[in-house]
Amino acid sequence: MKKYKCNVCGYVYDPENGDPSQNIPPGTPFENLPGTWTCPVCGASKDDFSPED
Repeated sequence: MKKYKCNVCGYVYDPENGDPSQNIPPGTPFENLPGTWTCPVCGASKDDFSPED
């Protein structure tokens, strides 16, 4: 599963970890995050994320 990086603050969403702050369980691919999900650091939307190389 690909990691995605926030273009605003640099936070990296790692699917292996999920996002405990928003009740996203480990193993959740970025594509499966709800549309309302936001960066846990700066609050940017999913549209502000890019795949990591």
